[in-house]
Amino acid sequence: MHLAYPATLAVLLFCVGLYGVLARRNAILVLMAVELMLNAVNLNLVTFDVWLRDTLHAGQALTLFTIAIAAAEIGIGLAIVLLVYRNRGSSDVDRLRDLNERDGAEAEAEAEAETGADAGVRGGGSREGKSLAPATDNDADSGSDQARQGSPDAGRRPA
Repeated sequence: MHLAYPATLAVLLFCVGLYGVLARRNAILVLMAVELMLNAVNLNLVTFDVWLRDTLHAGQALTLFTIAIAAAEIGIGLAIVLLVYRNRGSSDVDRLRDLNERDGAEAEAEAEAETGADAGVRGGGSREGKSLAPATDNDADSGSDQARQGSPDAGRRPA
């Protein structure tokens, strides 16, 4: 067989994978596109190994390592995607990117709001008209009861 056929197929596979990585928003589809790119590389390795008539078959050995790395990447990648989906409700890559790109003023305002709310709850008081009354045990217990309602041990008190 001529060298041009598998090389052309590998280029097409790699281009489809590159398009998938750049254009898709779903993280699982991005992982599938990365797999296409790795398979294009594997096809090139085996093709040139056969074409060069390598006695050590280094291209085929390197292909086995690439397959092992791809399997590990898919395992870890899917675990991360499932964890993100469980926490955020979406595996949209653009929404994940937005988590790190927050305005400095927005982050400062959120931090000040949290600090002010914590001081009012703890009874530290402030000049801005927040309550100076300390939090009671009933308030703390009601919050922990609400947190336990979804757990299988709801209703049991810790010893």
